Amino acid sequence: MSDILELAGLRALVTGGTKGIGQAVVARFREAGARVLATARKRPDCLTPEDLFVAADVASAEGCAVVTNAVWQQLGGVDIIVHVVGGSSAPGGGFAVLDDCEWQLALDQNLFPAVRLDRALLPKMLHQGSGVIVHITSIQRQLPLPESTIAYAAAKAALSNYSKGLSKEVSPKGIRVVRVSPGWVETEAAVRLVERLAKADGTDYETAQRGLMGSLGGIPIGRPTKPREVADLVAFLVSSRAGAITGTEYVIDGGTVPTA
Repeated sequence: MSDILELAGLRALVTGGTKGIGQAVVARFREAGARVLATARKRPDCLTPEDLFVAADVASAEGCAVVTNAVWQQLGGVDIIVHVVGGSSAPGGGFAVLDDCEWQLALDQNLFPAVRLDRALLPKMLHQGSGVIVHITSIQRQLPLPESTIAYAAAKAALSNYSKGLSKEVSPKGIRVVRVSPGWVETEAAVRLVERLAKADGTDYETAQRGLMGSLGGIPIGRPTKPREVADLVAFLVSSRAGAITGTEYVIDGGTVPTA
């Protein structure tokens, strides 16, 4: 029972906290006793009045400022920051169809929210001499899919590099910085994608799922990662049990990446 409330008394910010990995992290943290402020562009109907939430688009500087103010007003400070928000809406077609706007959008969604919020929130974390920051990257930083996500992959690679650099600066001052690199995670959006592929190909869900796994080069465990599995890893990394872990990246992809 000693680990159940191991985050009791800690204040956490989770960006992109209403769907997929972010939603799972928020739930896991609350189970562990943390006070959690979640962000998303819109407040979902399923939240209760007791759930701390701020509506903001962190792809913009203005949205990050809204979140920063909410951290001070609703949490009174922060001990844990988990940057989950990100994604790609780029069209297929490889490098040639990605204009400057698509590249800027990839950076705005996947790099700048972490940079801006860290810059705003780190000073007080440094003043208190403790805290943990987790950047959710992607295996695409080292295994890019050029057909449609090359800009996303590059932005995630930049996030990973930034995270490593930040860890070198702030770890000696009591702030741990860790990266978590998921592969294909079976979020609601991923399920809808497989369903669309199955319908388009006139096949069933399992066949479409196997085809998608094959396009990634295969997943040795034979299935996507569950959001809760990523959340469990993040919960461990922000806990005192991981007190000597900083500056590194944990891959959770079922073995997709073929090299260490």
